[in-house]
Amino acid sequence: MRSPTDDRPDPDALLAHLQRQEQSEARGRLRIYFGASAGVGKTFAMLQAARHLADQGRAPLIGVVETHGRADTAALLDGLPRLPMRQVDHRGRALPEFDLDGALARLKDQPDALILVDELAHSNVAGSRHPKRWQDVEELLASGISVYTTVNVQHLESLNDVVGGITGVRVQETLPDTFFDRADEVVLVDTPADELLARLKAGKVYQGAQAERAGQHFFRKGNLMALRELALRRTADRVEDDVQAWRSNERIAPVWKTEAAILCAIGPGDEAESVVRSAAQLAQQLAVSWHAVYVETPALHRLPDARRERSLRAVRLAQDLGATTAVLAAQDPAQALAEYAREHNLSKLLMGRGAPSPRRWGSRDLAAHLGRAAPELDLIQVGASATQRSNEDDPGPTFGAAPRRYVWATLACVGVAAVCWPLSHRIANDNIVMLFLLGVVGVAMRWGRGPAVLASFLSVALFDFLFVAPRLSLAVSDVQYVITFVVMLAVGLITGQLTAGLRYEARVSSEREARARGLFELTRELAGALQTEQVVATAEQQLALQFGGRALLHVLDDDDRLQPSPTEETLAVGDRSDAGTARWALDHEQAAGLGTDTLPGSQWFYLPLRAPMRTRGVLALRPGDAQTLMLPERRAQLETAARIAGQALERVHYVEVAQQALLQIESERLRNSLLSALSHDLRTPLAALQGLAETLAKRDLDPGAAETAQAIEQQSLRINAMVHNLLDMARLQSGALKLNRQWQPVDEVIGSSLQLMGTALARHRVVLDVPATLPLVELDAVLIERVLANLLENAAKYTPPGSEIRVIARTHGAGDAGDLSVLSGSHRSSGLNVDGDVVAGRGEMRLSVEDNGPGLPPGREEALFEKFTRGHSESHLPGVGLGLAICRAIMQAHGGRIWAERATPQGGARFSLALPLGEPPALPAFEEDRELQP
Repeated sequence: MRSPTDDRPDPDALLAHLQRQEQSEARGRLRIYFGASAGVGKTFAMLQAARHLADQGRAPLIGVVETHGRADTAALLDGLPRLPMRQVDHRGRALPEFDLDGALARLKDQPDALILVDELAHSNVAGSRHPKRWQDVEELLASGISVYTTVNVQHLESLNDVVGGITGVRVQETLPDTFFDRADEVVLVDTPADELLARLKAGKVYQGAQAERAGQHFFRKGNLMALRELALRRTADRVEDDVQAWRSNERIAPVWKTEAAILCAIGPGDEAESVVRSAAQLAQQLAVSWHAVYVETPALHRLPDARRERSLRAVRLAQDLGATTAVLAAQDPAQALAEYAREHNLSKLLMGRGAPSPRRWGSRDLAAHLGRAAPELDLIQVGASATQRSNEDDPGPTFGAAPRRYVWATLACVGVAAVCWPLSHRIANDNIVMLFLLGVVGVAMRWGRGPAVLASFLSVALFDFLFVAPRLSLAVSDVQYVITFVVMLAVGLITGQLTAGLRYEARVSSEREARARGLFELTRELAGALQTEQVVATAEQQLALQFGGRALLHVLDDDDRLQPSPTEETLAVGDRSDAGTARWALDHEQAAGLGTDTLPGSQWFYLPLRAPMRTRGVLALRPGDAQTLMLPERRAQLETAARIAGQALERVHYVEVAQQALLQIESERLRNSLLSALSHDLRTPLAALQGLAETLAKRDLDPGAAETAQAIEQQSLRINAMVHNLLDMARLQSGALKLNRQWQPVDEVIGSSLQLMGTALARHRVVLDVPATLPLVELDAVLIERVLANLLENAAKYTPPGSEIRVIARTHGAGDAGDLSVLSGSHRSSGLNVDGDVVAGRGEMRLSVEDNGPGLPPGREEALFEKFTRGHSESHLPGVGLGLAICRAIMQAHGGRIWAERATPQGGARFSLALPLGEPPALPAFEEDRELQP
């Protein structure tokens, strides 16, 4: 174990630094021009840097840069090499996209290759290699190509909800913070809100009606000031991380007061919790981070359990108030605090102020010692309350705290004297001194520092009294023995102190090693578990061994019900955990039970099993020693073990999901192949059967034969329709269906559907509610007619004769100022995002078919659209359950949606389909910010 005063570099840290350096040399460098919003000048600043490099003979390649019609920005592109955009077909339209393959082919293996890729958070068109542009940049960097790019603060994933709450706009195109943090350089491009609004009015951000809409919605002064603050804070956090990394790499010890971060020193006195609360208030007032540290020295470790528990409660309070907490084991608290402050660059140290006591290390002594150990720190002392001052005379660790240790130390010294007394005439006094020193070392190793000090003085006294002439007297005949006594006492004290310190450090290291070994064994055992039952049994066994007592894992089932552990059935009723408390811990994702603020009187401690995707259950622990959970290190070990168990449960869950998905995919493939083969093989005999039936129906037959021929014809038509449905479903799932999209009026499509139904609706009353002012919709008329015909056929099939069927058409969401588009650039014109979702700003056309029949089965509205799914009351009706599945596949191919619901609370069914509205037919200019398009 390395000494706390050892300032040599950590070999592991050096190795990690070399590995990071090698990786950075192989990768390209990433520079991000970062701003608060559109129009601050990110692209302009990036192009200025590119022009400067071009003047130096290193002209970067322009991959994609959006000028948005700004003449001063476009002028910077003159003379720079440009990469042609790649045209991607998206639903019958050619959309420009960044050509990743062209960039790799042109720049790979070139020294100092650099490319400019604007709008890092942009979403690529479906069919591109990567769904996001930042993934294209990641591939460029991995190939050794450096990149300059731009991004706004609202596109950072961690700030998505914050920006949405400020501006009322939900930004869909986001960038992972991890990628942003991996950037080699972040250049902040900042513009005050008033200046940005002036640029907007002058047409330097957006032009015409778009600038007016932006000023009314997103570009409000309050929004811009808030976004600017977020950008400045995020950049400051990034710079702080860079400063910390530089200090670590350069091994800079003194604290740099770049941030007013606070270190709270928690002591053993009554003022500990008051100091913690004062530190939390000060950190909140300064809006800075803070740490809370408790330094446990050997003397503090020997305090009574009640005193130690009070200090550990203060540590727990600091953690609850948002501090980063740590419990340090050290001989010198001042040195430990100074080193911690320097390691984390904490410039202010806050501590309690109490009267110095001769029996303990007073706070004034500690402050003076800190002033010498770390003169660069700002020391803040918190005054004690009246209650605390009345308790300041509480004794610290004294000789009476553990009298048996001092009794044993006295007996050890007497034992050494008893052994040496009969040998005093045969061995020299020098050797007797060595035996007494050996006894002091043994006392220090066995009982610690205090007994070792007592043993040192007793050894000198016994040696003088029993072995130095005149014997049986403390008088000294030879003055030289005085030097012997002084040296003996000094050696005894120093040896005892060093031995006790090494004993304490060895114990601390042993505890750390035990915690690390426990987590290692838990991870190793859970790595081989392939079933949930194995994870539960292994985790319960390992945690029970590490913490004593009993551990139970309550796991969520497929219906999100918390299942009790199988082990709990073997316990007596009074020894079982509480299901209600476990459910509370799961719902609130907080610890509960023993040692917490929720049901602290419980014997069980409940901790959620958090995993990357979701919480997977609850750990219930009844430790053998309740004080175990008070120690931050043990609490951190337990939380880490719970997270490991949660990740193991999630891994097993997704292994099962993957196996089921593979089985389902294979079953679906075989079924589609079978359906396709059967459908093709059935078409020929069905066509022949239908032709023969038509021929027989045309001949002069007796009534019985004519009726038989007509029945054969009707059944052959029904089977032929089923075969067509099977073929259509196979074509839709294989992707062989190509849309013939044209701009069509919806009233003509509805009329064609009604005409296609023919006599099927003869016994029903059809009511049309279709306004004449509806806009054109881009769609495949034949397929949408098929969808409407299926819905009308269902309405006629499942409602009694004479019932009413309503067909309603409306636009929805168009022109709504509260719904803003989140698309980028030229993708907006289609009214769809790249994933096929409807853009609320463009609006959608909704067509509904309603009836007043018996309605839909409760809770099965979505199940109706699954293949081969029919209602419980449909067995007497013809069909195989493919009509609605085909309708949904057709709507998904159009980028729309379809759903079912009850028409009224009393009954009836409503099937609605929504098609996105667009702007026929020209594409507008590419725009930058996704959140501004209404």
